[in-house]
Amino acid sequence: MDSTPPSSSSSGFDLVSSALGRYLPHDRAGGPDSAESNTEPAGQPSEHEGRAAGRPEQILGAVNLDRELRVTHRNLEAPVFAGVDAVIGRPFVDLLPRGDVPTVTRRLRQVLETGEAHVARVQRLRRTDGSELVVSMSILPAAAPREGLTVSVIAMARRLHLYAAETAIGTSLDIGETAQSLAESLLAWGDVAAIDLDFAVWTGEHVTGRAQDRIRLRRAALVPDRAWPEGYVTLGDDLPGEASRLLARATRRADAPQSFVLPDRTAIERVLGSPRLVRALVPGERSAGVACVPLVLEGDPPVVLGVAEVWRRADRPFADSELFDLQELVARTSHHVDLARQHQREHTQVLALQRRLLPRSGGGTVETASVYQPTTPDSAGVGGDWVNSFPLPDGRTALVVGDVVGHGLGAAATMGQLSMEARALLSAGLAPDEVLEHLDETVTLLDDADSGLAAGYSALGSTCCIAVYDPVGHRLALSNAGHLPPILVSPDGRAAPLPVHPHPGLGAEFALREPFGVHTFPAPPGSLLALYTDGLVEDPALPIDEGIGRLTEAVAAVHPWDTLQQAARKVVAEVMPTRRRDDVTLLLARTIGHRRGDTATWHLPAREDSAARARALVSAPLRQWDTRDTTRDKVLLLVSELVTNAVRHAGGPVTVRLIRTGHGLLCEVGDTGNGRPRLGRCRPLADRGRGLHVVHRLTTRWGVRWTETGKVVWAEVAR
Repeated sequence: MDSTPPSSSSSGFDLVSSALGRYLPHDRAGGPDSAESNTEPAGQPSEHEGRAAGRPEQILGAVNLDRELRVTHRNLEAPVFAGVDAVIGRPFVDLLPRGDVPTVTRRLRQVLETGEAHVARVQRLRRTDGSELVVSMSILPAAAPREGLTVSVIAMARRLHLYAAETAIGTSLDIGETAQSLAESLLAWGDVAAIDLDFAVWTGEHVTGRAQDRIRLRRAALVPDRAWPEGYVTLGDDLPGEASRLLARATRRADAPQSFVLPDRTAIERVLGSPRLVRALVPGERSAGVACVPLVLEGDPPVVLGVAEVWRRADRPFADSELFDLQELVARTSHHVDLARQHQREHTQVLALQRRLLPRSGGGTVETASVYQPTTPDSAGVGGDWVNSFPLPDGRTALVVGDVVGHGLGAAATMGQLSMEARALLSAGLAPDEVLEHLDETVTLLDDADSGLAAGYSALGSTCCIAVYDPVGHRLALSNAGHLPPILVSPDGRAAPLPVHPHPGLGAEFALREPFGVHTFPAPPGSLLALYTDGLVEDPALPIDEGIGRLTEAVAAVHPWDTLQQAARKVVAEVMPTRRRDDVTLLLARTIGHRRGDTATWHLPAREDSAARARALVSAPLRQWDTRDTTRDKVLLLVSELVTNAVRHAGGPVTVRLIRTGHGLLCEVGDTGNGRPRLGRCRPLADRGRGLHVVHRLTTRWGVRWTETGKVVWAEVAR
């Protein structure tokens, strides 16, 4: 016997391969399957004698394959492998169910190419009588002097299978994947397994002990994957209402959820009582029995989440011990189904919030399109990225993009709060830099670092970029808090990231805070602006500047005639990293603006006669625009009141602007004052203070916005 210890550099898998190599029969003169190769050493008890003497039943088998994946040696002599016919020289995949051949072949070749073992995967092997054996299969490189692969198979003892199944089922929070894992585990007890869930579980709703006549079941999982008879309920289909009520009543005998077995087709047809229900629930024409086990959420009273069904041939009836094992597995894993339901509910809530924040129409002066792609399809991939575009009451358009660190409902809730606050402040007339100052304070007050990080997110460090488009001056006013720079493509095709002074994210420490600046850029009609989050351009293999450069090239390639939504999808497909680590968000905005003939602007001195002068100037475009007499009288009185207030309370030069929009006329009067006009109570005998009341009565809406030199009071009149 070789007593040399194994080298410290040998891996555990090398040792396992060597052990399995000794377990396989050796080549002798009589060939790999000769009687000599299986001769017991003298003086040693035979395998059957050892088992009879009380040794545990052998459940380990091994098969050696060449590089063509053909069987060269095998040791499947244990009784548990009876009927698994691994013929020397035949392809190993002949032992597999047809649907598993591509996947297992890929794994076998991968181990051949890389030398890395593939261990402990649940697999089914075909027996010669048509049944299947569930095993734990590992694929390892063969130990010297053999070549090729060694495949070890461990027959899944019931207790081992229960443990392995429970571990596998708890690895996903997707309701469909959880149900599929449970069905695959149940297949060890039968030929077909199905999971039918209450529709409320499938959609993530709250589950209660409802009356049986209102229950609705949906097929959430069905294995194996094969062609099913016409009319049979398959994955994603709803069970007929009578079948749902029947299963609900059957699993709630004596007001407690209970399992039951129908041993053959005759009993099934008698219980179902309808050929249509038989076609919907029985997976074939041959006689078969079924075990139905309820998925129960423990409570007072217990709640049935759905039903697990295991079908197998009638000549293999379910033993009491097998039914007990089925019940134990389903009982152990029902809480995983409920966790997936809760996760689905959160996922639905987050997506609803995300959809509410998706950009709406930017009005008639901006065309917008957006793309949002979470990192993963489940709720863990839905998080803090947002984009929004909305027309402001004064005719401008706001374009906002932001990112809250983390994922899940907490990050999405923070994102929603910041997004809605930004919209409210912008609609109230605040400039982009002032809005970011308020958001910065909100993040500081909002964030609870301990609970936030525990939930997978933190408001501190959130980023935001706000752009406001003026459709008359054709300019963008932009402020940025830690976000990547937007990309602007001019009508002549020149494209570049906007040179914005970097600023820390929201909620930075006081020592790091700097005043938020406002940067203005020309954006003539036909310009294209791209706002995005870092998930679109961050690639672990590339510098961030290179990612922004690739995005710039892709946005510059968008043709003015391209449909903007299709262009946005194309840009994301071209630029998005292959290995994404974060959500991907993109907003494209194409500027349109107002035509020159739809606007008129005048600059007047702050004098007593300026109101009369303004009325005379405004009259000319109103006549050119064929404005109705009643509307023209309203606009003239409105302009007179606003100019009078500007001269009386603000001083300095006064700017009057008139804009014709699709649904009305917008009047703007700007001055150098910084006070906020307020609509107060007007005393009956007072000779002043009625101007804003007149404005309020004449307009559909009015408001104030602040500028670098003062303020602008705007008012809208319906045409």
